[in-house]
Amino acid sequence: MAVETAPPLAEPQGAVERRFSQSMAVSGTRCLLTYLVFPFLLPVLGMADWVGPAISVPIGLVAIVFNGLSIRRFWRADHRLKWPVSTVNVAVIGLLCYLTVGDLVELAG
Repeated sequence: MAVETAPPLAEPQGAVERRFSQSMAVSGTRCLLTYLVFPFLLPVLGMADWVGPAISVPIGLVAIVFNGLSIRRFWRADHRLKWPVSTVNVAVIGLLCYLTVGDLVELAG
């Protein structure tokens, strides 16, 4: 019995690399908002402490999905950098999961 594998994705290498860049941009935006913007801007605006985590959770979940899609595209395209990029994406996903759980705990009180 032969195992069939999906054919490589017929997508230009540049498009695959843009997906990685997009996933890193979403992850970076989440961190920028959570650690630089929200801690200084929300108190000045008189907003509650829960607003930052309430916004960070959905952004973190979107970032996790984008990182997963990036891994998938690199592997389907059989990109030469699929192992290093996957390693970076998995590390970012792990960090995002940790931070999202922390935000959910903070929201739960």
